[in-house]
Order: sequence, then structure tokens, then C-alpha cells
Amino acid sequence: MKLKKLVFLAILVSASIVLSIVESVISTALFIIPGVKIGLANIVTLVLLYIYGERDAFFVLILRIFIVGLIYSGLMQPTFLMSLSGGIFAFLTMILIKKIKIFSLLSVSVAGSLMHMVGQILMAMIVLKTNAIIYYLPYMILMSIPTGIITGIIAKKMVRIFETQLLKRMD
Repeated sequence: MKLKKLVFLAILVSASIVLSIVESVISTALFIIPGVKIGLANIVTLVLLYIYGERDAFFVLILRIFIVGLIYSGLMQPTFLMSLSGGIFAFLTMILIKKIKIFSLLSVSVAGSLMHMVGQILMAMIVLKTNAIIYYLPYMILMSIPTGIITGIIAKKMVRIFETQLLKRMD
């Protein structure tokens, strides 16, 4: 891996961690439903998925989830496990949807947002040992559509900026 690319990925890991922390603060003020987040850190994952590809995007995603987990809850705690499962569900979905060429980045973002919620709810059902939490899913899905649209719009603009300006300067 080129040194410039490694430094760039490290900066994006840092940015995604900061975005994750910022969105935790914003989300508690904006949303009535606990656990709903805008998904700002997912912007970095989407940008990397479209600029560098699956491997680098997955690397940054997992690194962010582990570092934020260490900072906030500790590894193997329920919130960490829910974040990890949501992130993996979202990522796998985004890869699949992206491969279907008729879908835009916005569609990939919304699908990832939806599946992030599904992954989190499934893990919560396992961790909390109750199926009652499934009734929370429709509200989470309802919130994931606008948040997926917001992150998709921002990511689309960021991809355009990276492709037209930043990456040319890094070569």
C-alpha cells in the first residue's frame, strides 16, 4: 500500500471516529427514539466504497467500530455488538446493492441504513434474550430512510469532490 494512501485512510478513520462521536451528541438531541443516529460516520464508508473499493472501506469501518467501542462502551458490550452487527449488515448490503448497476449511491446509502437497523435489532434480540424488541424495528426503519437519504446526498457530493479534486493532488 502506498504511503499516501495509508495516510489518507488513517485520516478517514480519524474523521469517521469524530463523526461517530459528534453524531452521538446530535442524535440524542434530535431524535426521540433511542438508538437512532443520522449515520454521519457512514459517509466515510460510502466514500471509500466508491473511491477505493470494498476492502479499504471495510477496513476503515471495522477499525472505526472497534475504536469507538473502546472509547464508549468497551468491546463485547451490548452496544458494541449491536454497532458491529449493524455495520456488517449495512456493509454487506451496500456491496450487493452497489453491484447492481441500476442503483445510485443514494440507493446504496438508504439500503445500508435500513440494514444497519435490522442488524442492530437482531443483535439486540440475541443479547437481551427477548423477541419483544422486534416491535421497535418499524420505528427504526422509518427513521433510517431519511437518515440514509441525508448521508447518501452528502456522500455523493464528497465522492465528486474526492474524484475531481483531492485524489488528483495525491497522485
